[in-house]
Amino acid sequence: MARGRQLKDLVLSDDERERLTSWSRRRKTSQGLSLRSRLILSCAEGGSNLEVAEAHRVSRVTVGKWRARFLERRLNGLLDEPRPGAPRKVTDDIVERVVTKTLETTPRNATHWSTRGMAKAVGLSQSTIGRIWRAFSLQPHRSETFKLSNDPLFVEKVRDIVGLYLNPPDKALVLCVDEKSQIQALDRTQPLLPMRPGMAERRTHDYMRHGTTTLFAALDVKTGHVIGECHGRHRAREFLKFLTTIEGSVPVDLQVHLILDNYGTHKTAGVKKWLARHPRFHVHFTPTYSSWINLVERWFADLTQKQIRRGSHRSTSQLVTAIRAYLTANNEEPKPFKWTKTADQILDSVGRFCQRTSNSGH
Repeated sequence: MARGRQLKDLVLSDDERERLTSWSRRRKTSQGLSLRSRLILSCAEGGSNLEVAEAHRVSRVTVGKWRARFLERRLNGLLDEPRPGAPRKVTDDIVERVVTKTLETTPRNATHWSTRGMAKAVGLSQSTIGRIWRAFSLQPHRSETFKLSNDPLFVEKVRDIVGLYLNPPDKALVLCVDEKSQIQALDRTQPLLPMRPGMAERRTHDYMRHGTTTLFAALDVKTGHVIGECHGRHRAREFLKFLTTIEGSVPVDLQVHLILDNYGTHKTAGVKKWLARHPRFHVHFTPTYSSWINLVERWFADLTQKQIRRGSHRSTSQLVTAIRAYLTANNEEPKPFKWTKTADQILDSVGRFCQRTSNSGH
């Protein structure tokens, strides 16, 4: 018995197939138009509405709607319907030209476009360029940094450390250990002006330095409790002292897994001898250039934001006192950070990023 009514054949011309393929792949195309293009391409391959709907995770009604519109009006049927109000002055072709120019070109006298420069280049107003960029989440003035790990054991180390986060061993403590070095005791050259209604706190742009300290910290992944101490220098000698502090702070019946980066002070002969004398300590090194995988770095970010950045300290001792106060407050109400990504998800994300950068043409 036939199931449902017979569908009309959907046959594409070469020009239509080329345009649909372009709409489905180009980054500047709206997500709605991109999905509609993929639906029609699948329908043209002979798929039923139900098969296409399941393949693209949409409803069968949605597939039927866009199939009917395409058969009636061809490519124009996939475009958004005009909305009530004054007719648009900035057409889709103009928007496409602005977005393409933003993504694929640079001005002659700069490394990136500004709204003023783009407006002059395409003959639109600055506000129009701003609206187009906001609609497509384009921010040419912004630039971020990245560094891919070149560690030959990257995959193995990621699986090892993420495994400790998501499935920690029984009768063991997982500690993320690192140093925040060269924390400066800074004092402003003039007194701060406190916040008032309608007025933000104000401070001088210049400051006086009063020395530095290094914070050694070990974050308990399960509880959020932090073992920490400050030292005047950042050497293997101080790291060994901190290992001794950890040894005295952890119950003797627990195994200890330390997550460390590849800094030289963590791999000296003295540290190796200490670890050999304390077999319950197990070291897991992060991949090179991958501090993001060490959760204590996230705790350091909170310390900087909440205590150090806007603090004013007239001496190193004042700075150390402030850090100890933050440690005490943290440990009175510890809040652990929750790791959510699996190793496979991380590796897939890194793989996609490598694919994008390798195809960027740079």
